[in-house]
Amino acid sequence: MNTTDAQATALALVAPGKGILAADESTPTIAKRLQTIGLRSTEETRRRYREMLFTTAGLGDFISGVILFDETIRQKTGDGEPFVEVLRNQGIVPGIKVDKGAKPLAGFPGEKVTDGLDGLAERLKEYVAVGARFTKWRGVIRIGEEIPTRACMASNAQVLARFAALSQAAGLVPIVEPEVLMDGDHTIERCGEMTGMILRLVFNELAEHRVSLKGMLLKTNMVLPGEDASQRASVAEVAEATLRCLREAVPPAVPGVLFLSGGQDAIPATEHLNAMNQVDRIPWQLSFSYGRALQAPALEAWGGTNVGAGQGALHHRAVCNSAARYGRYSESVERAEEGLAESAPIGLVL
Repeated sequence: MNTTDAQATALALVAPGKGILAADESTPTIAKRLQTIGLRSTEETRRRYREMLFTTAGLGDFISGVILFDETIRQKTGDGEPFVEVLRNQGIVPGIKVDKGAKPLAGFPGEKVTDGLDGLAERLKEYVAVGARFTKWRGVIRIGEEIPTRACMASNAQVLARFAALSQAAGLVPIVEPEVLMDGDHTIERCGEMTGMILRLVFNELAEHRVSLKGMLLKTNMVLPGEDASQRASVAEVAEATLRCLREAVPPAVPGVLFLSGGQDAIPATEHLNAMNQVDRIPWQLSFSYGRALQAPALEAWGGTNVGAGQGALHHRAVCNSAARYGRYSESVERAEEGLAESAPIGLVL
């Protein structure tokens, strides 16, 4: 993939009305999710669940890309079709999570830095061969008493930049994901301060590592109070605080900003995205890269056997978030799409 192709892929991933399905859960994480519906996590149950998601009819009308896990990018449908081909046939771009998770940062209790740079260049070549066209790497920043430290944020920023440079060298579009976690009781102002700081550090490092901003995407958290905070924030306050942070820290050359749901329930994640897309003169495409906010309703509806209900729930949330991309999401859209999802036919067991 040359520079022009990379820029075209980046733009395709943030195409108007579309967003990314984050299906890159690690094996322990997906095991916890399957446990909530009474299923034991095996390679087969994980495969069946993912097949339900990826074979949803019409998904490509609202989903531009899917982030896959190492196991997932190698899996096939029950009929033997590789998941990568299933996605391509819907016009969906396959991508791959390449980090190996956040590990304790030595000397800094309570803080982490993401692992996985060792051997990454060779792994990227393999992922290109199996069909990946973009990559993702997550760095996590936790707010607490006396944290985050600048050292932690600087370490994660440098690792994110090195990942992005290696990805572009391999012909892949990097999605750079610094996430300020919702864990804690911090205020929305504190979240905004820390989000702005990590974003500025990340883009300084990206410049130092000669990463082309036009051939990458930013995935980040919305500016929210901590989940245990005593004072909540309205949809308008979240949108205002998030956009203010982005304007101060993110260069306009970046094609798009993908928001993670970050522990938000499905409807609030859609409402916040919608409010931001109602603001004029934003230099980036404001999109979504949701895991839980897209998958949780589908997982519950599927329940291990009901393919039609699971796909209806996923389609419902994809349509609602597509409307939010245009700033056109409303309660009437939610109700109308919910009715369609509930009337979805019961599918075969995968």
